[in-house]
Amino acid sequence: MKQHIALTLSIFGTSLLPAAAFAQEFEGCFLLDEKNRVIELDSLCPGQNFSLPGLEGEGVLPPPPGTPSVGLNSGGLLVPIKYRLGGIPVVDVTFNNSQTFEMLVDTGASGTVITDAVAKALGIETVGTAQIDTASGKDVEFPLGIVDSIDVGGASIQNVTVGIASALDLGLLGQDLLGQYDVTIRDGLLEFQTR
Repeated sequence: MKQHIALTLSIFGTSLLPAAAFAQEFEGCFLLDEKNRVIELDSLCPGQNFSLPGLEGEGVLPPPPGTPSVGLNSGGLLVPIKYRLGGIPVVDVTFNNSQTFEMLVDTGASGTVITDAVAKALGIETVGTAQIDTASGKDVEFPLGIVDSIDVGGASIQNVTVGIASALDLGLLGQDLLGQYDVTIRDGLLEFQTR
């Protein structure tokens, strides 16, 4: 009887285990273009030095067998996540069609907040202040400035009022841009779909 229970538990127990994870065919940092070709993005992924066997230096690679059609084919924009900081995606954001800075993708922030350094680099002048409720529950007063445009891989907005925070090392990309799109955060990509 004990053997029967042990066998039943071992069979039942293995059925509760999660399915094995399947590794992607190619290692590294890449995205698929509109023709489903793999484009290497290793230069955007610090600390990851991968190469694809027999295809070094070619830049555009054939798609892995069975790769589904994603992103650009369905009208979306794919933006590589450079890295994660505390699990939060960091992406390149271009301001005023001229300068690009790393920013945290903060889905909980109602607006975009830039650092003092970014404000200085962009020549942003303070136009006022605002009391902002932060995640820590504290009301914080931020200077406000206006940027002509914010662009993330083609997802963009114009004439945006932004907070300027001296205490941040990286700015926060908020719902003023993210809320204009249906955004999916994937393992190494942000996918922006127009509404």
